[in-house]
Amino acid sequence: MTSTYTDQYSKRDHEILIDGDVFSDCATSSEGDSFWWSWAKLLFLVIFITLLSACFFIWVAPFLMNKEIIPVLNWETKTFNKPVLAVVILASVALFPTILLPSTPSMWVAGMTFGYALGFLLIISGVIIGTSLPYFIGSTLFFHKIEEWLERFPKKASILRLAGEGNWFNQFKAVILLRISPFPYVVYNYCAVATGVRFGPYLFGTLVGMVPEIFVAIYTGIMIRTFADASNDKQMISAQQISCMIVGFLLTVVTTVGVTVYAKRRLSKLQREEEQPLLQ
Repeated sequence: MTSTYTDQYSKRDHEILIDGDVFSDCATSSEGDSFWWSWAKLLFLVIFITLLSACFFIWVAPFLMNKEIIPVLNWETKTFNKPVLAVVILASVALFPTILLPSTPSMWVAGMTFGYALGFLLIISGVIIGTSLPYFIGSTLFFHKIEEWLERFPKKASILRLAGEGNWFNQFKAVILLRISPFPYVVYNYCAVATGVRFGPYLFGTLVGMVPEIFVAIYTGIMIRTFADASNDKQMISAQQISCMIVGFLLTVVTTVGVTVYAKRRLSKLQREEEQPLLQ
């Protein structure tokens, strides 16, 4: 009887071991399938975006150039010379954020007209003014209103207040991450002063954090100018130019998304580190 019980017990253990091995093999197989499926989806997404970009550059962009962009560019060149246009761009980049208006179209014009070097200098000069004015206006006129707004949205406020924690360098790094993240640029200009961040790290962190966005805007403006010139001269853009534009566009998108995701993760990590002492 004891022998029969032992045999049954051994058989049951053997079955469990077999089932465990089968389950382990299934889990490993499932993980492998999931890995390859993720890569397949990524490859499909890249191919889809590439084809979509090619269709846009070949058919949609020339149509938009003829109907919308070229008339604006012609009006711009007839109305303003380059020195006057530089002043207009500088003023719009400096003043639009103060009245909660986006300045990205002005950055496109800077890229179209002045290219990377002069366009960057114009935009970064405007950014210095455009981020400093709301900081000082918020500290003198709207400080209590901004504090009330932050109290109504404690989750967003907790992220913004990270920039006011620690020493100069910690504030500088936090401002960079906030500028790279999707948090609205014009809103943070006013809210920063109520989070305790000093002006030095706020300004320099803003200048560093804005560099990716500035170069993307300038690149977009240069690309628009290339299409406009080709359409205005009734010429077809070569396959090599289209390929370079598509590759540049994809690299710009991938870099922007990657940097933004990294900034969001770093902000979330900093937020968790700030909350841990409170929970303990």
